Amino acid sequence: MRLLRALALAAVLLPLHTPAPRAQDADDCVLDECAGEAPDAAPNSSAPDAGGAVPLPAPASPDQTFTARRGPRGASGVAGDFDFYVLALSWSPSFCRTPAGERAQDQCAPGAGLGFVTHGLWPQYERGYPQYCRFGAPTPSRIALAQAAGVYPSEGLARHEWRAHGVCSGKSPTDYFADVRRARALVTIPPAFASPQGDQSWARLDIERAFLAANPRLRPGMMGIACRRSALAEMRICLTKDLRDFRACPEVARPACPPDAILAPGPL
Repeated sequence: MRLLRALALAAVLLPLHTPAPRAQDADDCVLDECAGEAPDAAPNSSAPDAGGAVPLPAPASPDQTFTARRGPRGASGVAGDFDFYVLALSWSPSFCRTPAGERAQDQCAPGAGLGFVTHGLWPQYERGYPQYCRFGAPTPSRIALAQAAGVYPSEGLARHEWRAHGVCSGKSPTDYFADVRRARALVTIPPAFASPQGDQSWARLDIERAFLAANPRLRPGMMGIACRRSALAEMRICLTKDLRDFRACPEVARPACPPDAILAPGPL
């Protein structure tokens, strides 16, 4: 019985690692995931970081894709010119059941017991997002990475997130990572997700209600749930540019998960 259950769970979660198809149009993007290659200025930036989460976009469909305001390859935005932030919180147990998760020894070690972990803080436009902006240091200093310690599940992910998104904030690496810590502190994880013990099945509306109850200033339309097939991948919560409050974000909040039977696997 345990073997059958494990095989069924793997069938749901393995698509999380399925690479996106190569883009025919460089502007065909869904939040943090573009189907095209990463800019030459950031080699290997699309590869999973050791010990960290990989981008887990919402399933692409005609009404869930949008065009990012992108400039020339490798300079897809002007640093500091964006409308709001998206705080992406990955469901670690889903990531840990992918091939990339097998390499994340600290995050996915048996007994680690992690639930939601910080994937990133992403500058966002009302439609689309900047990425790999030409600004600042390509690699954060040790002082800057000290600000990220304990916020991301791995230093490798922190480095990747700076290259892909932090450079577009218009801030120094130290200030950007301080903002990531500040943004994470704004969000309270609902009790049912804070200390997960085993597999759970949720309706999409109930996940939203749980986050609304735990965060009184949060409102419908200020967050999105990302899934791969029927497995919970991420919560994406929209914050004002000054990180003082939550804000509405219609593109991010579009339904991208089935209405019911969303699997939230328990820790390994």
